[in-house]
Amino acid sequence: MPYVDRQNRICGFLDIEENENSGKFLRRYFILDTREDSLVWYMDNPQNLPSGSPPVGIIKLTYISKVSDATKLRPKAEFCFVMNAGMRKYFLQANDQQDLVEWVNVLNKATKITVPKQSDPLCQMDNANRQAESPSGKKQVSYRTEIVGGVPIITPTQKEETSECSEGGDSNYLKRSQSHLPYFSAKHPPDNAIIKAGYCVKQGAVMKNWKRRYFQLDENTIGYFKSELEKEPLRVIPLKEVHKVQECKQSDIMMRDNLFEIVTTSRTFYVQADSPEDMHSWIKAISGAIVAQRGPGRSAASVCYSEPQRK
Repeated sequence: MPYVDRQNRICGFLDIEENENSGKFLRRYFILDTREDSLVWYMDNPQNLPSGSPPVGIIKLTYISKVSDATKLRPKAEFCFVMNAGMRKYFLQANDQQDLVEWVNVLNKATKITVPKQSDPLCQMDNANRQAESPSGKKQVSYRTEIVGGVPIITPTQKEETSECSEGGDSNYLKRSQSHLPYFSAKHPPDNAIIKAGYCVKQGAVMKNWKRRYFQLDENTIGYFKSELEKEPLRVIPLKEVHKVQECKQSDIMMRDNLFEIVTTSRTFYVQADSPEDMHSWIKAISGAIVAQRGPGRSAASVCYSEPQRK
């Protein structure tokens, strides 16, 4: 589904027929930026591409005259819609019917709206929010954009994306030896109540690649698995070895949204959640588990966590 990133751009994956009338659709990552008056698409999410990677294609929104369902025009292409841009028709495929409807709506609205001037209340509110952000790292909040009377209305929302990353390709990377981290057990302690579980993206220690893993938090440990179907974790981190869990201040440098860090004696684990809300939920859950284990007397010195600001 299209979602709004921290730069207030509408983003998501679609399949596009790049060569007109070829019938060949290719998977691309789209960014709809009304402030730049453009729709651009990349080979993948730019966060996963080398810095400075150019887009595959770009269309100015002023060139798009209409976006509509193209099921009848392309009956063999499932969930297909078409963008009329000048003398060219761009055919695209959504992930499902709801995805198709949402993309058609946001694209049609984007071609009709006018970006507010600096004197507009919406811009003043946006500027105030930016000034309130910490200089050491931007506050990460996702938004939903609605058009009311030709004016963009931006409200916070939780991104509803779940596991989209494939687990394929693990065999292409070397397995890390666990001998240099003696306290990280590969066996998950049984009979512990599960506090929180779900998918996140984790950076590897050696290859520095990012892989989607299934995380599981109980009252004593944080474990991560290749998938929720696996019984044995890839690694278990005892909570007694965790010094800090906090929103990552290097998220802009690392080009990752919703990034938090779990700091232990010998390593810092960088973990990317699916949304700002999910990130804060993980930080709060891990912090709470540590406080419950160590007691409130040691919590202030051991755990760094602050509630996200409510707007």
